[in-house]
Amino acid sequence: MAPMHSRAGQVALPEDLIDTDAVLSAYVDRTPDLDDPAQQVVFGTSGHRGSSLDGAFNEAHIVAITQAIVEYRTAQGIDGPLYLGRDTHALSEPAQRTALEVLAAAGVEVRIDARDSYTPTPALSHSILRHNGAGSTEGVRTRGPGLADGIVVTPSHNPPRDGGFKYNPPHGGPAGSDATGQIARRANELLRSGIGAIARIPYERALQAENVHKHDYLLTYVDDLESVLDLDAIRTAGVRIGADPLGGAAVEYWAEIAERHSLDLTVVNPQVDPRWSFMTLDWDGKIRMDCSSPSAMASLVSMMRGEGGAAPYDIATGNDADADRHGIVTPDGGLMNPNHYLAVAIDYLFGHRPDWSDEAAVGKTLVSSALIDRVVAGADRRLLEVPVGFKHFVPGLLDGSVGFGGEESAGASFLRRDGSVWTTDKDGIVLALLAAEILAVTGRSPSQLHEEQVAEFGESWYARVDAAATRQEKATLAKLSAEDVTATELAGQPITASLVDAPGNGAAIGGLKVTTADAWFAARPSGTEDVYKIYAESFVSADHLEQVQSAAKDVVSAALGS
Repeated sequence: MAPMHSRAGQVALPEDLIDTDAVLSAYVDRTPDLDDPAQQVVFGTSGHRGSSLDGAFNEAHIVAITQAIVEYRTAQGIDGPLYLGRDTHALSEPAQRTALEVLAAAGVEVRIDARDSYTPTPALSHSILRHNGAGSTEGVRTRGPGLADGIVVTPSHNPPRDGGFKYNPPHGGPAGSDATGQIARRANELLRSGIGAIARIPYERALQAENVHKHDYLLTYVDDLESVLDLDAIRTAGVRIGADPLGGAAVEYWAEIAERHSLDLTVVNPQVDPRWSFMTLDWDGKIRMDCSSPSAMASLVSMMRGEGGAAPYDIATGNDADADRHGIVTPDGGLMNPNHYLAVAIDYLFGHRPDWSDEAAVGKTLVSSALIDRVVAGADRRLLEVPVGFKHFVPGLLDGSVGFGGEESAGASFLRRDGSVWTTDKDGIVLALLAAEILAVTGRSPSQLHEEQVAEFGESWYARVDAAATRQEKATLAKLSAEDVTATELAGQPITASLVDAPGNGAAIGGLKVTTADAWFAARPSGTEDVYKIYAESFVSADHLEQVQSAAKDVVSAALGS
């Protein structure tokens, strides 16, 4: 990581804020230069993202992507409703309008928010799955007529200048690379041939079209929460919850959760501002709604310190702009490391969900902490280790064979209490409420339970750093074979495995993971910078972690032949 910015953790100043009018004007006025790869449609692990100011997220992109999705769903035989939602980023509302204009003209049955408001990603996934059978005795269908899918307009935790556009097929989770590859290729073809031929209906007319309907995402989601969480326990214990939506799509959801379920829950900051003027700057000086970042969460952490040592809440939580990530703050431990909370959540859930299958596995990404491996082994459960990308958890969450799926970047979801699917996309709201359930049922905070895990399984040191790499080196790294690793030891310990495919599902890592008895590293090329990312962890010491990071660069250099 680069050095910490001098104002990280401090409230944004006027000069840090975007010019919202300029961002919105560029969305309409700027035409992307398709000879520049950065201005083409590119779907990452969470959809297409970019800024209108850079020619990477403009009206032309959204027209083309939406039309490509229309054609994709037709080719796949998806003929049910398409659920359409947006978050609070400035570009999300105009992009949703553009998408609706194309969808309405194409005759797609569209479901938009009944309140003309914001829709968290998990609420959209939940509604898709409910339409397709989740919560019913028949279970979820992913084939056949009448299936629903969805689009959520969000760049997640990205800075205010950015926009994002994500497609969720009938399984309710993030689209896989086959789908996104087809959509992106077709969208770029449409951009090159000219989007003028794509049919659109003016927005006000589209709202009145026979194929456009209102849907109450909020109540559909909030009223169903008792199927996934023990809200009675939270209510009975009187757990005081402070929920900070960080200016995101969950703001109205938290208020409704408090009222409908009679919880002692306060929305810490109900303000919505597309400039995010109330945010504290992230580690690099940018405004970023990353609820796993101590710098971005500095205000909530400071509030939980309380005056005179008395914290105002028993549990405080944060969400990013589309509420697919969670941050957990406890009076005794501050902001929890996402890896630590995942390990606690896993241990608690698999001990307090008696109706889950004994065969239900624990899903983790291969860059998540090995503490999870040790906790899972201690619970005598199967570990499903997959590449980065929540899409890898979708099949297991859908059929109940995976009880919990989580990423080190503070995104996770888990099954309903009866062992059936809840969401197949990340759900920061239920992970936040789970922290209150854990406290209510165990009488201990998640941070206290983490200390107990450390006592049992050992303390670890975990970090991510970047190393310089050319475009060619990044391409080589993404296609390494296990035989390319010639090293036999890492930071003084014998190497136990060199992986280029994830052990949980055999999918390509797109990089390399090397393990020893007490340490590991994973190296993956960056999609946006001339670096590769090194994730590493040591159960020995902080000094040993630095040795692992240094040795990782040597191992990768040797494998690349450089």
